[in-house]
Amino acid sequence: MGQTLPKPALRPFLPADVPVLAAIFAASIEQLTGDDYSEAQQEAWMSAAEDEEFGKRLASDLTLIATLEGSPVGFASLRGTDHIRMLYVHPAVAGQGIATMLVDALEKLAGGRGAKSLSVDASDTAEGFFAKRGYAAQQRNSVTINDEWLANTTMKKTLGAEQ
Repeated sequence: MGQTLPKPALRPFLPADVPVLAAIFAASIEQLTGDDYSEAQQEAWMSAAEDEEFGKRLASDLTLIATLEGSPVGFASLRGTDHIRMLYVHPAVAGQGIATMLVDALEKLAGGRGAKSLSVDASDTAEGFFAKRGYAAQQRNSVTINDEWLANTTMKKTLGAEQ
C-alpha cells in the first residue's frame, strides 16, 4: 500500500506567523510566477513582505493559515466581507489542493458574512486557478511597486446556495 499523505488543516492567523508567511509569500512569487513576470517585477513584488505593513495587512484581514503536520504551507486573507486580498502557497506543495482548500474556506466565510459575491485581483499566474473556480474577469489592472509595473485582473464570483 502507498503511504498516506498528511492531511492539510486550517487555523487562524497569529502575529507570530508573520516571518514564516513572509517566507512563503517570497518563495511563491520567486518560484511560481516566473512565466508571467520578469525578475525585476518579482523582486519588487517580493519586497512587500519586507515592510511592517505586510504583518499589519495580515492582522487586519481575516487570514487563514493552511498547515501540514502543524507547519504553515500557505495562507489566504479576506478583506472586508467580499475581497480575497492574498492567496499564497509554498511551491513545495503547489498543486496539492492547498489553495483550493483556502479559497473554499474564504468563500464559505464570505457567504456566511452575507456577501453575495467575492472578488480578487488575481495575478496572471493565479488567473487560471480562479477562472476554473467560476471567477469571471472584470478588468485588467496595473499596479506600481518600486517603479515596476505589475499587471493583474480583477475577477468576481457570485456566491450561490452551494456555499
